[in-house]
Amino acid sequence: MTTSLNESRTQPPPSDYQLLLPDGWFRIDLEPGRREQSVEALVSRRFSGIDNEPRLRRLVRQELIERAASAFDEGGIELYLSLQQAGSLTIPASLLITLVSPPQPGAALPSLHDLAESLEAEGVGGRTVSITELAAGTALRMRVDPDATDTRTGGTSREDDGSALPSVTLDYQLRVPRSDMHLLLTFSTPLVQIADAMVELFDAVAGSLTWKDQ
Repeated sequence: MTTSLNESRTQPPPSDYQLLLPDGWFRIDLEPGRREQSVEALVSRRFSGIDNEPRLRRLVRQELIERAASAFDEGGIELYLSLQQAGSLTIPASLLITLVSPPQPGAALPSLHDLAESLEAEGVGGRTVSITELAAGTALRMRVDPDATDTRTGGTSREDDGSALPSVTLDYQLRVPRSDMHLLLTFSTPLVQIADAMVELFDAVAGSLTWKDQ
């Protein structure tokens, strides 16, 4: 037993993680030098069979590249966009995965419980905060509905600018095992009319998170 415990203390952090996403979700590589290729593949898929919208295609491409660059600059490591269809309509939604590091070497991120207490104490309307258990570990879960006026600091997702459509966001933040970092999953959808159904989908995706060791 002593040997086993000692081994667990020296075991490195997980080498990766895995999520199960619905069919029709497209991954954009955020790494510089590769994001353009990912965006072009998504745009080609989205505009397949449509040849008379070159301006719209350029605008969508540029917007996606800017969004991917901004996500990367803020610590994002993966961005998924929904191209899932419901009849002839696309179900708009996104998932940004961010690796949250301590603000400086030697510092520590607040515990999930402390962060939850701090967020709850702010009393922002439209925000629901809880601590929940996933297969991957303890997680801070935060849902924010459009009526929230919130800066959401401390590793959670940030508000969109004033030009953005109202949206529902759902954050899951977990500690990366055997490390000083957190993994943040930020789901978003402008489908506020069916927000509960979309949040159920997001909960299911978050619940599928597993860690992969070398």
